[in-house]
Amino acid sequence: MAITNIVQVIWALSALGLIILVLLHSPKGDGLGGLGGQAQLFTSTKSAETTLNRVTWTLTVVFMTLTVVLSAGWLNK
Repeated sequence: MAITNIVQVIWALSALGLIILVLLHSPKGDGLGGLGGQAQLFTSTKSAETTLNRVTWTLTVVFMTLTVVLSAGWLNK
């Protein structure tokens, strides 16, 4: 498997993860996080929101970086 294929798989997984995490965020209500009992995984709502924010921003940086790398063709040399 070429490095380009591996990066594309990571890119696709980060995109899927971002979609799921954005749906889990709750602007004012429970959002979709209430469906899976997400609030019970953390000690407090603030802790849950902080963790979701950190993971979302991390995946956003990974996704955007890989988007630039793949679109620039830096791995095809």
